[in-house]
Amino acid sequence: MHLDLVLFCVAVALGVSVVYVHVLSRRPRRAEFIRSCTLPYGLFEKLREKHPKLSQKDCELVSRGLRQFFLAYLNSGCKYVSMPSQVVDDLWHEFILHTREYDSFCRKAFGRFLHHIPATALSSSARSNAGLRRCWWYACREENINPRKPTRLPLLFALDGKLKIENGFVYAPDCTNPVHRRKYGTDPERPLHCGGDFASFGCGGGSTGMWGDDAGFDGADGGCGGGCGGGCGGD
Repeated sequence: MHLDLVLFCVAVALGVSVVYVHVLSRRPRRAEFIRSCTLPYGLFEKLREKHPKLSQKDCELVSRGLRQFFLAYLNSGCKYVSMPSQVVDDLWHEFILHTREYDSFCRKAFGRFLHHIPATALSSSARSNAGLRRCWWYACREENINPRKPTRLPLLFALDGKLKIENGFVYAPDCTNPVHRRKYGTDPERPLHCGGDFASFGCGGGSTGMWGDDAGFDGADGGCGGGCGGGCGGD
């Protein structure tokens, strides 16, 4: 009987390992799809209706920011991630309105539907904060930035300030650095959010995980409400 139990446990462990390896093997293909797929026609025109000052080049930058957000969701293992940019959120919303194309994109990119939540900044919401920190981590990793000691912003976090988006979110890599404060905090009417504030990965502070170590985020989910990603409460 004891041997049967051991064999059963071994079989279960092997099954879980096979599934895990299979999921990981699909991630590079899905990442390449996210980077290279063509967005629906007319999205930039709709974005410009909301932000008339944006040029074609600006819109292309915003689309790169949206892809970076999708990659953060994918690379997190489809855990909950929050959107840090208003202008990227606006483009995401326009994409979602192309319901058939968006559904097809999600199935190919993630194997599930990614629901939408509005853009947000660090707040009293533990769940949103965990999602933002996770998004910061993977956006930084995408651009080879150390998230604990950033010297620059990843594109997704830089766009609202760079493009001077009304009601956007402005970030600085390190608010303790006076050079960064002068460079990024040029609008006295908008609060300056700090990349350094994302360094503690737990929901209530602390500093779990190191550069190159995702463990801190897995711990954050348990106390933050988790979720399957970017805005869903569960699939």
